[in-house]
Amino acid sequence: MITIELAEQSDIRSISNMAHIIWPVTYGEILSQDQIDFMLEKSYTVEGLAESMVNGQFFYVLKEDGIGQGFIALRTLEDRVRIEKIYLMPNVQGKGFGKALIDFASEKTLLKGKGILELNVNRNNPAYHFYLKQGFEVIETIDIPYYDYVLNDYVMQMKVKASAVS
Repeated sequence: MITIELAEQSDIRSISNMAHIIWPVTYGEILSQDQIDFMLEKSYTVEGLAESMVNGQFFYVLKEDGIGQGFIALRTLEDRVRIEKIYLMPNVQGKGFGKALIDFASEKTLLKGKGILELNVNRNNPAYHFYLKQGFEVIETIDIPYYDYVLNDYVMQMKVKASAVS
């Protein structure tokens, strides 16, 4: 059985540990090892995650039989909800957990009175095809300068309707 629970401060270390397992697998063929290490150090240390939580990101942990298997971070903006982070452990990918997280984010979007769910995805990330299947569309191709790196992303959005969330 899977559950998706609001992360507490006590969950930060678990989220950090998951990120350090997930990122090298997810981005190993897309980004340099230096960039992976930099991103993990910048955003996925206990301190980096705590700062994200304080600055308006709400983290949720997906658990299978009580064990953390992934996480999502959402931020509510004026006219939409953004998925800031969405990751699953490599051993559970393909089990429908990604769809469960997208459905969960869609539900939160509606509860916030918004109709658009948005995210960025690296243009070379195979997850791009997953997001298309979930109903997201590319609205912009962007290159974001980020310290010594450039993030080559698609901005994707999905219109969320009450009937689309079961």
